[in-house]
Amino acid sequence: MNLFMETGYLDKTTGHTKIYFRGIGMMSVWGCISIAFLFIGMQSAAYGFEPVFARNGMAAGPEPLAVQAGVEMLQQGGNAFDAAAVIGFALAVTYPTAGNLGGGGFMTAWTKDGDPLFLDFRETAPQAAKRDMFLDEKGNLVVGQSTTSLLAAGVSGTVHGLFQIFQKYGTKNREDILAPAIRLAREGFPVSYSLHRSLQANHKYLTRFASTAAVFYPNGKTPAYGSVLKQPDLAWTLSQLSQSGPDAFYQGEIAEKLTRFMEQNGGLITREDLAAYKSKFRPPVIIAYKNYSLIAPGLPSSGGIALAQMLNLLEPLPLQKMGYHSAEYIHSLVEAERLAFADRNYFLGDSDFVEVPVDRLVSDAYLEERRRLIPGWYAGKSEGVSHGNPESHETTHFCVVDREHNVVAVTYTLNGSYGMGGVVAGTGFLLNNEMDDFSAKPGSSNLFGLIQYEANAIAPGKRMLSSMTPLIVLRNGKFAFTVGTPGGPTIITTNLQIFLNMAEWGMNIREAIDARRFHHQWLPDRIQFERFALSPDTLLHLSGRGYTLQQVNSIGCAAGIQTMEDGLLAGYADGRGEGLAAGY
Repeated sequence: MNLFMETGYLDKTTGHTKIYFRGIGMMSVWGCISIAFLFIGMQSAAYGFEPVFARNGMAAGPEPLAVQAGVEMLQQGGNAFDAAAVIGFALAVTYPTAGNLGGGGFMTAWTKDGDPLFLDFRETAPQAAKRDMFLDEKGNLVVGQSTTSLLAAGVSGTVHGLFQIFQKYGTKNREDILAPAIRLAREGFPVSYSLHRSLQANHKYLTRFASTAAVFYPNGKTPAYGSVLKQPDLAWTLSQLSQSGPDAFYQGEIAEKLTRFMEQNGGLITREDLAAYKSKFRPPVIIAYKNYSLIAPGLPSSGGIALAQMLNLLEPLPLQKMGYHSAEYIHSLVEAERLAFADRNYFLGDSDFVEVPVDRLVSDAYLEERRRLIPGWYAGKSEGVSHGNPESHETTHFCVVDREHNVVAVTYTLNGSYGMGGVVAGTGFLLNNEMDDFSAKPGSSNLFGLIQYEANAIAPGKRMLSSMTPLIVLRNGKFAFTVGTPGGPTIITTNLQIFLNMAEWGMNIREAIDARRFHHQWLPDRIQFERFALSPDTLLHLSGRGYTLQQVNSIGCAAGIQTMEDGLLAGYADGRGEGLAAGY
């Protein structure tokens, strides 16, 4: 199992025995009741290309302690919505690069009664935000303002969203939901090697604010691998949420500390901004592909619409005859991605603020017109491919399935790794830099190289366009699998390839996630690919067709769960990261 006891000792402050497990971390004896199930239902590399199997419930995500807390909630009688909220709050403690209270995201869900759901808890622009707020007097972008200053922070939706998830569809109270995260913050957890390296690499970025340095660099040093990181201020914040619910964050003492921090450091978020924030249930995008139905988020996520376009463009093509990752297969997917991203970057934005021709963009007639633009042999060129005429990178994902087959998929984020790098003094949580996801200057690129236009321009109260795409897939009307990933714009193309790996190529969830990936987003006009994704012959063929090729270390870090024919659940967390799939 690759699960080994390293050491154990009695914690005199709690009376609980603490046990370290390599790759899992520190847990109390009450938390170790799950060890039995872990031996039969925890991710391991020891069994080749098989995923993890479980009968009664499964969770998968980027950090083991948070995933384990979610599975323990399932064992204690909670449903998938309860467990998802537990994981979301716990990741704010154990996975600070992207887990958060100060960010936002999306949930898609499929209830046991067959209802598809989409919850939008994306951040909003403060009321004081202005269209040209990141430009100088000459109209040029001011480097860093939309990513590293307090101006970069949007009004967080995570707390409101996580409460909506379990209060509307869960079975447990807020004390039960918050307890694991409070314990992890108060008692601490062992610093993993990846967190140690991440904090070491981001030392300069995270010590710009004394409040951030105090949390992540106690005694002025990077926490050593295996040392215990305690976060008492974050424990206080989580306890406030446990006692008073989301009002504590948006109207109470937490709000007071947040707005004071803004005033002292040049930010824009006010008490009025916080009090006005609401997450929203919206209609999901339902995509038909052969005998599959995909449940994806709608606007302000671009993922559902972009996936609908790509799959519609690809469905008539003989993908299996082309051969897996052949030059013809890569060519077909890249050209579909090019066309979809050209439309995404021009037309899509917050539909509460701009009119987006969604029905037309995903219609058969429109996409047939776009399909004719796919060149038969040579590479398309993005400078020659504009949007059509609609008239006539750090993020994290986790998912849960319970014994009744409620399915919950959540992708949420701070945007960049550690957001804008500022911890709100006295609260322990980081702020996002999501304002960079707006089109700060139409026609200019953002943090992820996306060039966007007027539909996504900054406006007070507006939600910035996102690529986050928590995805749920049905086959013949029944739950088949769920998957999602971080990665900025690569989220959409990663989900596309994982879906096709399973739907067209018959891979299981582990094989589909571990398969090497590639990406194209219209501009910059290049195919990014992971090492071993393309054979030398395929690279030669693509280069001969006129494609620009760029090898990258990694694309995405997915997590997913599928249902097997015998009713078992199978889960997997991407081998590109240090996540966990576990069940019971």
